[in-house]
Amino acid sequence: MSIFEATMLFCFGLAWPMNIFKSLRSKTVKGKSLIFQVAVLIGYLAGIIHKILYSLDLVMVLYCINLTMVIIDTILYLYYKKADDKLATESQQPETVEA
Repeated sequence: MSIFEATMLFCFGLAWPMNIFKSLRSKTVKGKSLIFQVAVLIGYLAGIIHKILYSLDLVMVLYCINLTMVIIDTILYLYYKKADDKLATESQQPETVEA
């Protein structure tokens, strides 16, 4: 097990709960990127596959925890993206004037 790999995963893992909390608190996806989240998901999946195939050790637990948090944040992104899109559509519709 590499202490450097574990430290990297631990430090990256600290950011995800804060990101999830921000999503829950703000209820918007402004300032977030789905492409970035998908890239991170792919990266964690690649790390897990590497651990399974070549170097199975306890660091895989950190990969799985981080992957879970990114999946949660991605689900929140998709949920709040729908709400953001709906709000944007409603605000673009002209107001009706009643006589």
